[in-house]
Amino acid sequence: MKVLVTGANGMLGQGLISHLRDTATIDLLAGIRSPDRQTGLPTDVEPVVLGDLRETGPLPHKALSVNAIVHCAARVHVMSESASDPLSAYQEANVHGTLRLATQAAGYGVQTFIMISSIKVNGEATPRGLPFRADMPAAPSDPYGVSKWETEQRLQELSAKTGMKLVILRPPLIYGPGVGANFLRLITAIEKGMPLPLRNVHNRRSLISLKNMADATLRCLTHPAAAGRTFLVSDGEDLSTAELIRRLSEMMGRPARLLPFPLPLLRVMGRLTGKSAVVSRLIDDLAVDSAPIRQELQWAPPQTVEQGLQHVVQWHRTHQQTKSH
Repeated sequence: MKVLVTGANGMLGQGLISHLRDTATIDLLAGIRSPDRQTGLPTDVEPVVLGDLRETGPLPHKALSVNAIVHCAARVHVMSESASDPLSAYQEANVHGTLRLATQAAGYGVQTFIMISSIKVNGEATPRGLPFRADMPAAPSDPYGVSKWETEQRLQELSAKTGMKLVILRPPLIYGPGVGANFLRLITAIEKGMPLPLRNVHNRRSLISLKNMADATLRCLTHPAAAGRTFLVSDGEDLSTAELIRRLSEMMGRPARLLPFPLPLLRVMGRLTGKSAVVSRLIDDLAVDSAPIRQELQWAPPQTVEQGLQHVVQWHRTHQQTKSH
C-alpha cells in the first residue's frame, strides 16, 4: 500500500511517519509544503512538495499516485489569533485546501482518504458522565472547529459522489514529542516550580498520545470496516488537570505545587484577563467515547497514559539539554 502523509513535518505528521514506516506493507510519501521543510524527515522516506494547498492548479502526479492519503496538514488552532478574519483564514486552509487535495485525489483513483479532524467539531466541554460521541450533533464554537466541521461535510459529499473511501478521526489534545501550546506551557510551569491554583479541579479530560494516535490511524488504513466512519479516539483513561500535573511532576522530579483556589474565582479571573478559553480548558470536562473504534476495528491503544506521559517528559528533557548546548 502506498500512502501519502500530508503535513509530514508537523508533530502529528512526523509521529505518523515514524510509526507507519515500521509497517512492512506500507510505502510512504511525506507531503511537505516547500523543499525547506524536509528537516526531521527520515532519510528513507521520500518527500514530495505539495506547495500551498490554498492555491489552485494541479498537484504533483507523484503525490496522487497512491492508494491512500492521511491528511494532517491544516491551519491549526491557536490561542492568540492574529488574522483579521479568523473564520475565512481557517476556511481557506482547512476547507478549500483539503477539498482541492481530496478532489484531485479522487480523480486519480485514490482509494482511501483519512482526514484528521478535531474533537472541537463536537464542542469545547462535556457534562459529567456524558462523553462526546460521533453521532452527537456537531457544536463547534470557534472558527477552527467550524472549519473542521465544514471540511468533514464537504468530504462526505465528495466521497458519496466519487466512491473514494473516507475515514474521519476526531482526536482530543494530542501529546508527545514535539508538543507545543498549552501542554508545553504546563510542563514548563512545572519545571520552573510555579504554583498552580488547580488543586480543586476534579474534571475529566480525554487525551491521546502521539503513538496511540498514529496507531489508530494505521488501523483505519488497514481495516475494511473503517470506511465511511467517523471515530473519536483517546488513550482511554481520562485525567483531571490536577492529576495530570501530579503525574508529570513526579516524572520530572519536581514537586506538584498545586494550590487550592475557588473555581468560580478562576473563571472570573479568566474573563477579566481575556483568558476564559484557557481557564475553561483547565477546569471543564472534555471526555470522548472511543468505544466504537475499539469494538468495531478491534483497536487497542499500544501505549498507556503513563507511558505516553513518560515519553513526552523524556523528549522535553532531551530537547532542553540540546537547546542549552
